[in-house]
Amino acid sequence: MGGCLHSVQECATHKYGRSLPPLRNIAAQAEQACRENTRMLNHNGRVQWLIYGANGYSGELIAREAQRRGLRPVLAGRTVDRIAPLARELGCEYRIFAPGDDGAVTDALTGMALLLNCAGPFSATAAPLADACVQARAHYLDITGEIDVFEALHGRDAAARAAGSVLCPGVGFDVIPTDCLAVALKAALPDASHLALGFDSHSGFSPGTAKTLVEGLGKGGRIRRDGRLLTVAPLWKLRPIDFGRGTKTAMTIPWGDVATAFYSTGIAHIETYVPAAPALLRWRRWLPVLRPLLGLPVVQALLKRRIAATVRGPDAERRQRTPTWVWGEVVNDAGVCKTGFLQTANGYDVTVQGALAVAEYLLSNTPAGGYYTPAQLLGPGLIETLPGSSPIRITAS
Repeated sequence: MGGCLHSVQECATHKYGRSLPPLRNIAAQAEQACRENTRMLNHNGRVQWLIYGANGYSGELIAREAQRRGLRPVLAGRTVDRIAPLARELGCEYRIFAPGDDGAVTDALTGMALLLNCAGPFSATAAPLADACVQARAHYLDITGEIDVFEALHGRDAAARAAGSVLCPGVGFDVIPTDCLAVALKAALPDASHLALGFDSHSGFSPGTAKTLVEGLGKGGRIRRDGRLLTVAPLWKLRPIDFGRGTKTAMTIPWGDVATAFYSTGIAHIETYVPAAPALLRWRRWLPVLRPLLGLPVVQALLKRRIAATVRGPDAERRQRTPTWVWGEVVNDAGVCKTGFLQTANGYDVTVQGALAVAEYLLSNTPAGGYYTPAQLLGPGLIETLPGSSPIRITAS
């Protein structure tokens, strides 16, 4: 595996011509980098950056870890009664605005080098906040896993390049581990034509993730064929997969890598998988019939209200005991196959550590502007620097 990663670091250049950076311990450079960066400083001499949606489950975890590291982000959200108490507790400044209020967003970004968006569903927040960042010549990050959001932000690549702004959505569990694994697999089999990715975990959902999943109920599954995104039936394909702890029946899901892995690797055929729950398998034949109903606005609103009232994210103890197994497979036209494996911390802990790793990197470096996936920006070794992650292991099948 060391050879595979070495070939990525030394030889690979992705399709836009940006060479991958060398492996590094990003977090160890953060404080030095912040001192060196004089682009946008507050009165204490710190580079200013902002977490939007800091009151949400993942946003609060990220804000607390940032404060523990002495990074002091500005916290932001829609409602003062949810943001102000957290900001006071952490000793941070705060700002209140809605993503659709252009004037307020512009004012909030004044003096900011970077915005990390943690407010889902990202279908409603990503585009206006990313556009405002480009206008302000600030960097934009988020923790989305939504395929359409990745595609929409990729469409802003030229504008971001011109502004010198980095747009890097998906800097959490969606999609750092799978994106890094995809790039490592591509380096191991450069002529790969088909890519499959997946993961296995028993972690619970946060309210934001649950609402995003509800939005996807009426949209069906997604795959990439011949470089094009296609909508397919829910649970479109079943296959046996050993994610790292025994073979299970797995099902296709519309995971973000269907979008991002195409830009990271150039592979034109992409599918994503998770273990299939027995209850879902029993309902498989009815899902195409129910799909139009589940997409109705009244049904969506009802389900989201139910989530808001009942769903809570996993606590620290549950996160500690629910790691994640990540799997990937590439095949070329001759039938040669290579398989990759990786174990990570719980997905929400990966999100906290990953989002801050990318934020710290951008606060300490000045890459060219444009759209990036996490592995394009920081290389496939990024996931291996995060706490709880194993080295990537690639085998010939």
